[in-house]
Amino acid sequence: MRRHLSVFLLLLALLLAGAAPPPALASEPRVVDDALLVDNGPAANRITLVLIGDGYTADELPRFRAQAADTWRALSSVEPFRSYAGLFDVRRIDLVSPRSGIGGGSPLGMHFGCQGMPRLLCADDDAVARYTGAPDGPEYVVALADSDRYGGGGGTGVTTLAAGASGAGLIIQHEMGHTVGGLGDEYDAAPGGDSDFPNVSSVDADTLAATHAKWWRWLGAEDPTGGVVGAYRSANGLYRPTQDSIMRTLGTTYNLPSREAIIESLYRRVSPVDTVSPAADGSAVDVGTTLRVAPVLPADGNRLTVSWTVDGGPAPGSLLGEGGLAFDTRGLELPSGARATVRVTVTDRTPWVRDEGFRQQRMSRTFSWVVAA
Repeated sequence: MRRHLSVFLLLLALLLAGAAPPPALASEPRVVDDALLVDNGPAANRITLVLIGDGYTADELPRFRAQAADTWRALSSVEPFRSYAGLFDVRRIDLVSPRSGIGGGSPLGMHFGCQGMPRLLCADDDAVARYTGAPDGPEYVVALADSDRYGGGGGTGVTTLAAGASGAGLIIQHEMGHTVGGLGDEYDAAPGGDSDFPNVSSVDADTLAATHAKWWRWLGAEDPTGGVVGAYRSANGLYRPTQDSIMRTLGTTYNLPSREAIIESLYRRVSPVDTVSPAADGSAVDVGTTLRVAPVLPADGNRLTVSWTVDGGPAPGSLLGEGGLAFDTRGLELPSGARATVRVTVTDRTPWVRDEGFRQQRMSRTFSWVVAA
């Protein structure tokens, strides 16, 4: 009681003297750094991958920083995340914990054994949000636990990873399949019963083809996992697209239906174009203006294409510059009073997407200008 009274009297004396109260105790959780590790563009049109740690003391932050870098390196090394790494910004939040390790009231409330599954690692989503703050655009949050015990979790909410576990990089590749692609587990012990997972079905290949369901467009395709896309029955009674994949065995790769699901999920949150200039708002622009388009990904001609037209016909290549991202209207040679409509279309034509309706809706953008002489 005397100790509490002494602290109270000290604070009262400081306040009466006009002095600021003492700083927060070192034992309180606190953010000491908030760093943008990868900046690929504006947060409004990128997906920010937020990496935050739980159970790291101030002296252990160097380990967290290395593990955060390893996490992004592992995710961006596997397709389709490797080809679409440009759609991501990566932010690292250095959160100091009052003690080492998770459990027992660690700042993010991370613990194993969620839903009765020993390897399932959970976090308190509300606690995580207090430290990450309001997002500036689309984002995924990955909470790294200071633990070498095998485990993680993905899907809705915060993705988790035991960052010190052996094979942590392989775990995050699997868990982000759940989080980003909405994928289901393909291994034999996964819970039975059909769901909305794009890579799990309760019916065979013939039924998928007849009803145009799930991965029907991919049936018979040669798959990067080896073999052919079909409908392979697991011990739980459900069908999967291929014999093996990351959603079945760590250290493999995503099959084609899963790659498509991940890419489509990304484009539901990101536009293939950052900006055009001048604004394509329907107003006329003067001849002599240079028109520009800034796609999110590099225009490589094989995947992302940028095509220009003049009054519905192909634009002369002599009018294009900056790798096909600019159009010089001076070359139109319009007589006084004449007008021409210039359009540009940016499309991601990756062969990993076969749903052409989705491609036209989400993976392609067209802008037009009326050029007046």
